[in-house]
Amino acid sequence: MVPVPAQRLVSVVIATYNTADYLPLAVRSALDQTYPMVEIHVVDDGSTDGTRQAMEQFRGHPSVKYHYQSNQGPASARNKGICESQGEYIAFLDADDVWMPRKLEKQLPLLESSDSTGVAYSRRTFIDESGNVLPTPRVDCRRGTITARLLVDNFVGFSTSVVRRKCLETLGGFDDSLADSEDHELWLRVSTKYDFDFLEESTSWYRVWSRQLSTNYMKRFEYRVKIIERFLRQHPNVIDEATINEAWARTYVGRGYCSARTEGRRMEALMDFISALRFRPTCPLAWKEILKLPIRNFYRGEPLKNGQAPTERR
Repeated sequence: MVPVPAQRLVSVVIATYNTADYLPLAVRSALDQTYPMVEIHVVDDGSTDGTRQAMEQFRGHPSVKYHYQSNQGPASARNKGICESQGEYIAFLDADDVWMPRKLEKQLPLLESSDSTGVAYSRRTFIDESGNVLPTPRVDCRRGTITARLLVDNFVGFSTSVVRRKCLETLGGFDDSLADSEDHELWLRVSTKYDFDFLEESTSWYRVWSRQLSTNYMKRFEYRVKIIERFLRQHPNVIDEATINEAWARTYVGRGYCSARTEGRRMEALMDFISALRFRPTCPLAWKEILKLPIRNFYRGEPLKNGQAPTERR
C-alpha cells in the first residue's frame, strides 16, 4: 500500500436539501476519519427543514464550513462545494449517508499509486432509515479504463468516491443542467481521460429511505437517456457497438420496469421492452418482463383499472 503524505488535504463536499435528521451523522463521520487532513464543506441547497439549526453544533469548528444557496439542485450545490474547497483530493458524501472511520485512510493510497488514476471508489453497505443493515446488491466493480462498462451501468457509489482535483479542473464539474444522474455523467466524462480504481471492501453506509431523491426512478431513466445520447454524440467511436446496444437495452428495460411496476403504465412498458429487444434481441431481462405483462388484455383492448392487472393475471 502506497503511504499518503500527511499534508495531502482532502476536501469533503456534502450537498444537502431537507436532510436535517441525517446531516449531522454524515458530518460527524467525515470528522471522525482516521486520516487527519480533512476539511468539510456543507452546501445547503435552500433547505426548509431546519438544516441550518442542525449545523449549529459545528459552528466554529475549524474543519467545517457551512454554505447556503437558494435551491438550484444537487449539481449546483456540489459545484459550489468544489469551488470553495482547497484539497488536492475531493471526496463526496451525500447528507443521508455515513462513512466508515478508515475510509479515506484506505482509499487514498489508490490515488497515490498512479497519476493516471482519477477516481477511487469502493463497495458500500445498505442501511435503512434507522441505520439497520439491509441486504446489499453485489455490484460488478471495475478498475482501469471503465468507460464502456460505465455506459451500461453506473456502478460507482457516489458517497464512496474520492476524486483527484486535477480531473475536475481539466474536465469540469457536475453538469447543473441535469436534475438527476449528474454523477453518472461526470464519471463517464472523467473515464475518457483517467483510470478508476476501487477498494473491494465497503467504506460507507448508503441509506435507503422513502424521501431520497434516487427513489424517483422514472426521472432517473429519463436523464439516463439524455446522458447516453449526449455522450455518444460527443465521444464517437470510443465504445464498441455491442456495448452501446447493451447500454440502450438495459436503459429501456429499466424504464419499462418502472413504467409497469411503479407507474402502472403497462402499454408504455411494453413499448420500452420492445425497444430494448431492437437493440439486443436476446436480452433476457426484456423477454422476462414481457412475459410478466398481461398481454392478452392489450390485444383484446381491455383497459387496466388503475394501472393494475386483473386479479386472475397476478
